[in-house]
Amino acid sequence: MQLIDGAHHPVVVIGGGQAGLATSWQLRQHGVDHLVLEADRVGSEWRNRRWDSFCLVTPNWQCRLPGFPYDGPDPDGFMIRDEIVGYLENYRRAFDVPIVEGVRATRLEAGFRIGTTAGTITTGQVVVATGPYQSPRIPRLAERIQVVQLHSSQYKRPEQLPPGDVVVVGTGQSGCQIAEDLHLAGRTVHLATGTAPRVARRYRGLDVVTWLDRMGYYRKGIDEFDDADAVRLRANHYVTGRDGGRDIDLRKFAREGMRLYGRLLDADRDTLHFADDLQQNLDHADAVSEGIKDAIDAYVAAEAIDAPEEARYEPVWQPENTPESVSLQGIAAIVWSTGFTREDSWIRLPVFDGRGHPGHRRGVTNVPGLYFIGLPWQHTWGSGRFGGVADDAEYLAERIVEQRAGVHWIAGVHRTVA
Repeated sequence: MQLIDGAHHPVVVIGGGQAGLATSWQLRQHGVDHLVLEADRVGSEWRNRRWDSFCLVTPNWQCRLPGFPYDGPDPDGFMIRDEIVGYLENYRRAFDVPIVEGVRATRLEAGFRIGTTAGTITTGQVVVATGPYQSPRIPRLAERIQVVQLHSSQYKRPEQLPPGDVVVVGTGQSGCQIAEDLHLAGRTVHLATGTAPRVARRYRGLDVVTWLDRMGYYRKGIDEFDDADAVRLRANHYVTGRDGGRDIDLRKFAREGMRLYGRLLDADRDTLHFADDLQQNLDHADAVSEGIKDAIDAYVAAEAIDAPEEARYEPVWQPENTPESVSLQGIAAIVWSTGFTREDSWIRLPVFDGRGHPGHRRGVTNVPGLYFIGLPWQHTWGSGRFGGVADDAEYLAERIVEQRAGVHWIAGVHRTVA
């Protein structure tokens, strides 16, 4: 499919990842003519920003894009990167998604004129499905460091890095999994920890994700939390689906030779400096994991479920005399697992708050006809993920149909247009 300069489309979806594809499916169910724009190829984030050993951290059964639930042979397993891309490609083919690949939206302005790398089109309504992971975030202190440096989105495999020790900064999901990847390859890893929590892979006979799903956690809306803003900013729990799935236990890694530190504070040409908070970070991660187990225990008791008992986690290592600095001599590379920032400067419409985040309620903005999908906690934990994006896509498709019928939802407020 090609983009035609000057063409008008009733609805344009910008982004061809799982959120954009799910939105397209829902629009088609409602009979809404639309176009999907994708700057690269379907699933490009999975293709280009994940390392070779990457796999899902949620079981395959949670891959339930609308009309296309996972039906492979391993529902309790964890698809690897190329299988994830294949799932999205098969989805696109199965429903003949009206998508234009290799065309980037460069400007969205009043009147819903969309400038692209292949011309300008117009639309009556637009759904921004570009996802939350756009511009790699690296602290400015990196400019002082004279070793090879990569962002986590650029890391592919241990052999990509020069021989020697590797520093990984950040213990979110990417940081911990990359640190493990390097550790298993026999590299000496120096890991700067943060406040990200962890979760056990399995407990009392089931994957913890299965328990949380049964407990209704993934259906809980953001408006049910007293601290909604804080919830949206929480780091994801670290765990892995590698080799069939297991815990990521940083204490175990330390016992095996990985070197753990507190939060990275500063750097100069020769030295990295860390906070004295390693013990606190490890204890916090463990406490969150054990708290989830407490909730599962309570659920099992309340529902009288026959689930096997399981011993609780006992720390296998404690930090002693943790150094608060490391010489960069002998350090071959640094991998910055420090997250991403949004890049929305191409959107020239008044929808952003003081922090640069899109203002919305369930993806509906205060600009009639402009919607977002795939944002973290857009409505539930699953928003933007394979497990929950279908619900958000259905909700927005309904709002789009209503606006076409003369009913507007502005930031979630119902308004009928005479």
